[in-house]
Amino acid sequence: MSGAAADSAPAAVRRHDPERRDRLVDVAIDVIADHGVAGTTHRRIAAAADVPLGSLTYHFTGLEDLRAQAFARHAARMAAVYEAHFAGVSTREELLDAVTDLVHGNAGADDRDWAVAYELYLAALRNPELRAVTESWMGASRAVLERIVDQVTARGVDGLIEGLVIHKILSTGQPRREETRQIVARVLDGH
Repeated sequence: MSGAAADSAPAAVRRHDPERRDRLVDVAIDVIADHGVAGTTHRRIAAAADVPLGSLTYHFTGLEDLRAQAFARHAARMAAVYEAHFAGVSTREELLDAVTDLVHGNAGADDRDWAVAYELYLAALRNPELRAVTESWMGASRAVLERIVDQVTARGVDGLIEGLVIHKILSTGQPRREETRQIVARVLDGH
């Protein structure tokens, strides 16, 4: 190539993207929701974020690092949704309504959010570092419930919510709200 041709070649344009790292974490959450942990790859995340593959290795030490940060962000968001949902709940009847609404997706979290949560739980079975994320999240959930009920009941209601949501998500038929409310009432009443 002659000197004149080299001078006229376009320079590589570098996008200024100061939010790229945060965006990659958010995109990783979406990829986990769509493909699960097993199907989450550097390539899928880079393609979904419309960034070069090298961006991921620049911002994160590896896929495990990126997934851990995605799970931590998702858990923090879900904990905030949970806390906001139970704000102002003080009576048994309000608690019954709030838990029923949460289970049936009327609390700011949908089946996709729960799918990411369950991917986190499954990954945490094999990755002790992720257990800290799940433990912190469960502790935050129980602390919210402990403002309304005693510690033991809070643990039971928190576990009940998790179980009822997973049953709802995996069911081929939708459970009835009234049935969910009855189940929660029986747990709260000690039956």
